Amino acid sequence: MKEEKIIIPANGYLMLFVFLILFFGSIIAMIALKSPWFLPSIIISIFIAPGFIMVQPNGSRVLLLFGKYIGTVKKNGFYWVNPFFTKKKISLRARNFDSERLKVNDKLGNPVMISTILVWRVQDTYKAAFDVDIYENFVRVQTDAAVRKLASMYPYDNFADEGVDEDITLRSSVNEVSNALEKEIDERLTIAGIEVLEARIGYLAYANEIANAMLKRQQATAIVAARHKIVEGAVGMVEMAIEQLEKKEIIELDGERKAAMVSNLMVILCGDKDASPVLNTGTLNH
Repeated sequence: MKEEKIIIPANGYLMLFVFLILFFGSIIAMIALKSPWFLPSIIISIFIAPGFIMVQPNGSRVLLLFGKYIGTVKKNGFYWVNPFFTKKKISLRARNFDSERLKVNDKLGNPVMISTILVWRVQDTYKAAFDVDIYENFVRVQTDAAVRKLASMYPYDNFADEGVDEDITLRSSVNEVSNALEKEIDERLTIAGIEVLEARIGYLAYANEIANAMLKRQQATAIVAARHKIVEGAVGMVEMAIEQLEKKEIIELDGERKAAMVSNLMVILCGDKDASPVLNTGTLNH
């Protein structure tokens, strides 16, 4: 048998009643009658005792008889089984696993620190008990392997100067990366009968050796993008100002004066600091 088999053993309360009658009844009868003939009943009751099992909600017991798989008890309750059965307890509750922070290389070869948070539970007790050695350790190892593979598939971020224009990145595409991670881990843990409920990145950052350099790079990229927007706006404002002056005939500007005006306006609009006006009491040329 290579698949899970659900069974419901005998009622434990009924066998408990039989045990109490055999054990205490035999002791009382043996004392009262002073006869050793009730000793076998006591031995039988002692033999019955190891067969009692209790299955709690979201728990299970995998039953073996001399190495042969008999079945799995998943329904909670009090039962009695063959005393020779080996009873292995496997929890069906959802569990959290927070992996260690791993140093891996992203798609561009940049070292990053990454960890994942995994929510999982045992779905198939046969696979968890017999298809892998220790299923908890199997979950840890395969999760780390999946995280390493995922990190190598995507860049940490987009960088225009390297011609990198990925739709999905580790930093910005949280939902897409989490879905890909969940699918990858689920495929790896299927062999162990493990169901993945949720998988997402818990920690993501550049490794220490390049963190400062990458931070400066991101700041420089942001500054360049901001400057680009400022220049675009400034050009539009200068163009509008010249058009309005010419349209209302407030002042007639030749090419030299127009160039000077454009230069002054661009300095004022694109400068980091407030402009200090200079009053000209003479002509425009002096």
